[in-house]
Amino acid sequence: MIKNGRRLDGRGMEDLRPLTIKAGVLSKADGSAYVEWGNNKVMAAVYGPRECIPRHDSNPYKALVRCIYRMSSFCSIEEHGRHGPSRRGSEISKIISEVFENVVMAEHFPKTAIDVFIEVLQADGGTRVAGLTAAAVALADAGIPMKDVVCGVAVGKIDGEMAADLGKYEDNFGESDIPMAISPRTGEILLFQMDGLLTKEEITKAIDMNFRAAAKVHELQMNALRERYAEKERSGAVSEPLEAQQNESASGQPAERPAPVQ
Repeated sequence: MIKNGRRLDGRGMEDLRPLTIKAGVLSKADGSAYVEWGNNKVMAAVYGPRECIPRHDSNPYKALVRCIYRMSSFCSIEEHGRHGPSRRGSEISKIISEVFENVVMAEHFPKTAIDVFIEVLQADGGTRVAGLTAAAVALADAGIPMKDVVCGVAVGKIDGEMAADLGKYEDNFGESDIPMAISPRTGEILLFQMDGLLTKEEITKAIDMNFRAAAKVHELQMNALRERYAEKERSGAVSEPLEAQQNESASGQPAERPAPVQ
């Protein structure tokens, strides 16, 4: 899977597949995001904070963060060609929920639920980190207060070499796979799973590669949110900048409004 220092798709060992992130793609959701990562196509939607159903699951001190990860029946004929819940989907739903429980400021919304839905439309390796990355952008788009916008990348071992952002065949036929979720602001590792065997030195190298790759993913997440905010500003969906409000309050006169964009 490696020839002349290059992988099957021509990438270097630390190169990411082409990554596109778009926020605010669903009008009926409180927040949403769409991610194309290589041949992966993932949609995430957030609803809430809203009433927690069933009510006996509610917490009087904080919101319940629930995540449902699903692979569509047509996303990958080879492995996931059946409809309905699966053991793998339940496991990934649980671990992504636990990641966001560490960053969502749920204490601001007691007795409510924040529901995150991740739908994999097309799968090509690394869907859990792609789904987690999309969900973080969707939560930010919904205005849910968080300590950080988390992101994820998978690093693995192929042909005896460590490589970032494994594709489907590298994941299936490689020697090891380590999906990780990282909080870029604090440097915390919020998710760490490993399939296969690695030495201590290889694990250390994998973590370093993950942090470098996550920085690139995080920048694309922030760009998507900036574009979404600019779009809302143009449509008048957000209030005037805080600086203009402060100037108006200090002078007692309405601040000069910018001319509308033609």
